[in-house]
Amino acid sequence: MNSKNNPMELDLGQKHIITQRRYEALGAINDFFIAVWFLIGSFFFLSDSLVESGTWLFIVGSAQLLIKPVLKLISLIHVKKIHDQKQKQNK
Repeated sequence: MNSKNNPMELDLGQKHIITQRRYEALGAINDFFIAVWFLIGSFFFLSDSLVESGTWLFIVGSAQLLIKPVLKLISLIHVKKIHDQKQKQNK
């Protein structure tokens, strides 16, 4: 069944795949840095002199957790724009 018969299916082609992979790569990089901040921050809590720096790393990591849903929303909006452009081209 093609996407013209089923409104739940989107045939966006190669452009969709490239766009989706770029957002997935950004998400993976973001996740990596979140893990780094929390791991380093955890080690900093083992030393009284580094607790304040560890706290700041936790704050940075927590703030960075907001990036993940923002990236997902931007990705969905971007894919919708690609879909709308493809629909206009097919008319």
